[in-house]
Amino acid sequence: MKTSLFLILALFLLAASSSRIGAEEQAFQRKLSGFISIALENNPELLEAQNRIKASREVPSQAGSLDDPILQFGLSNLPTDSFAFNEHVGTQKEITLSQKLPFPGKLGLRTEIANKGVGIAEENYDELKLKIIREVKQSYFELCFVLVAIEVTEQNKKLLQQFVTIAETKYSVGKGIQQDVIKAQVELSKIMDELIALNKRKETEQGKLNSLMNLLPQAPLTIPHGITKTSFNYKIEELQELSEETKPVLKEIRLVKERFQVSKKLAEKDYYPNFNVGFKYGQRESAIRQDRPDFVSGFVGINIPIWYKTKQSRKVAEQSYWIDVAQETYNKARNQIFLRIKELLDQEAKSSETLQLIKTAILPQARQSLESALAGYGVDNVDFLTLLNNQVTLLDWEIKYHRELTDYEKTLADLEQTVGQSLF
Repeated sequence: MKTSLFLILALFLLAASSSRIGAEEQAFQRKLSGFISIALENNPELLEAQNRIKASREVPSQAGSLDDPILQFGLSNLPTDSFAFNEHVGTQKEITLSQKLPFPGKLGLRTEIANKGVGIAEENYDELKLKIIREVKQSYFELCFVLVAIEVTEQNKKLLQQFVTIAETKYSVGKGIQQDVIKAQVELSKIMDELIALNKRKETEQGKLNSLMNLLPQAPLTIPHGITKTSFNYKIEELQELSEETKPVLKEIRLVKERFQVSKKLAEKDYYPNFNVGFKYGQRESAIRQDRPDFVSGFVGINIPIWYKTKQSRKVAEQSYWIDVAQETYNKARNQIFLRIKELLDQEAKSSETLQLIKTAILPQARQSLESALAGYGVDNVDFLTLLNNQVTLLDWEIKYHRELTDYEKTLADLEQTVGQSLF
């Protein structure tokens, strides 16, 4: 029976220490890329943003167009005693056509403001894409962790079932104690409870990932093995400089500032008058002995900005303040991004050190401790509880390693979104 236990432990240690690389890793990355592509194509939030862009692209043409001309019909000098159209020489049926014309340059500025709005919508869409990619990666990595945790826990469940059998057999023949049986059963129950929780988490994470791809939450997903630690070689100054160039939200704020600058130019144009031009055609009825010709009139009107101190000047001042607001908003956002990059790099460094420690020191030591306990147990130098505790410790550190590896990859996904582009 001890020989059987030795073989089981040896197989467990071999499975725990083996790494999946090569084709499996490539399949892992291909699957992740496929999920991202599906999400970018089908995610409702992105589709909503795309329609916002389409809507905003319809605005510049409107902003650069003149107001509709006005066609008026009227009567002039119609006598009220007879309401006759040919009685009075001044009686006319009038048709008036007029057109409002803004001061030269205003339409171009309005079009430019609308085009800035299109750019803002596009940058907002790019920022949203980064968010969706991060969410897909984090959900994918979390699901990978849960699946690996289930696999490792299932292996330990089988091993603990063997431990329970061994403890019960030894107790039944008077070579063991009841405490060993109870302890082994308790640990097995803990493992089974953990598997229930992990399987629930699996369903939850699958639902999140499916929702990001606009699929039914219960749709089945195939997740290959292959998660490995991504190499990281960036410096903080490099990432901060890169973020200022590529981060969509910073581009968006710069466009908002530019839009306010154009709005200020438009407000300054309001110091100059707009025009209203048109012509009038007056039709007269001929009298019995008199042929009365029709009249044609033309006119040009302008608004007089005499209240510029309380209106136009205040509008210019308002836009100037909004320019300052946009600049400080940009500075605040940039500082927050720079700080976030620093925080994520600190997390990356900490996780990297922890992973190295677990992989090169703690896990080998835990395996050696279990092997030593196994050897001691084979010659009755180690009690059953010591052997069991060593096995549970190894399980805990296996799960801890995969937890740290998952958090490390999720940190890099956060970093990509913060910087504003793919880094790996």
